[in-house]
Amino acid sequence: MYNYIDNRNYDYSSFESEEREEYKYIIDFIKPNSKVIDLGCGNGTLMKKLVNEKHAGVYGIDVSESAIEICRKKGLKADKGEIDKPLKVEDDSFDYSVCNVTMQMVMYPEVLLKEMKRISKYQIISFPNFAFYKNRIDLFFNGRMPKPMLPNHTWFNTGHIHQFSIKDFYELVNYVSGLKIIDRKDVTSKNSVQKFFTGNFPNLFSGIPIFLLTKV
Repeated sequence: MYNYIDNRNYDYSSFESEEREEYKYIIDFIKPNSKVIDLGCGNGTLMKKLVNEKHAGVYGIDVSESAIEICRKKGLKADKGEIDKPLKVEDDSFDYSVCNVTMQMVMYPEVLLKEMKRISKYQIISFPNFAFYKNRIDLFFNGRMPKPMLPNHTWFNTGHIHQFSIKDFYELVNYVSGLKIIDRKDVTSKNSVQKFFTGNFPNLFSGIPIFLLTKV
């Protein structure tokens, strides 16, 4: 019996910090003393790390009131808002815009990517790759929404509303236009064998890719 967690309310009051594998890759992409906006900033853990490790100027936006409250308790600047609508942010206000494992949770991912392009020179995006081989195997044998995709959740109580693959992401980047991918890291690349497979067959073997894009 699964202990299902409903994450559609985005209530961060029970966990004010968290560690995610994506953070170290995102931080590596960002140059010291940069201005960074975190779209879907959650409890501000990543922003706090950027302040401490990269001396970055950070700002967050999240739909969750509890997230904003926690961020402000940490001394971080953050405001409540929907990130897939036109943002109240000036053009080119930031060096980097970050959207970490959140794009699959918004109604208009194309609007989100366009806004990231508008407000920053570089864009960093990570997401769970729906075409990951474990998801394919689970879907093939069980004929249901893959469980590796939604740990501790099921299809009806998750905030994921747009499941997509790396190939789908490439299609989105082409649709928005004026962006190019300049680097990619993979959370699942932990040794030389895994790096080979994620490097050569990312749509099949990359569980959570992290992309660095820039305007052209």
